Amino acid sequence: MTERDPIPLILTGIASIVGTIGVLWYYGYLHMAKPEDALLLSDFTMLKTVPGEDYKVSLKPASQVAQCIDGVLVLFDTQQKGLTGVLVDNKKQAVRCMGQDTPALQ
Repeated sequence: MTERDPIPLILTGIASIVGTIGVLWYYGYLHMAKPEDALLLSDFTMLKTVPGEDYKVSLKPASQVAQCIDGVLVLFDTQQKGLTGVLVDNKKQAVRCMGQDTPALQ
């Protein structure tokens, strides 16, 4: 019996792992999170509307889009691919949406 040289097998394994990670990253299934990707709750402010009082907001829309999913307000970032998050208060409680049923506790 002849012995096989293990170096080509090791190099093939390493190359296949690196290739798989590269393909997953290219197609958006793998995202390397950076600190600047995180959005803090303090970046958002609620403007309370009072009848009879005017308030001003910018005409330029924010880069986040909100959607109600299962009764919870979910934010999607339109500039950074794959960045989503749930809007929570200072007690880490999810902000609920009106007009949709909230999930029942089971």
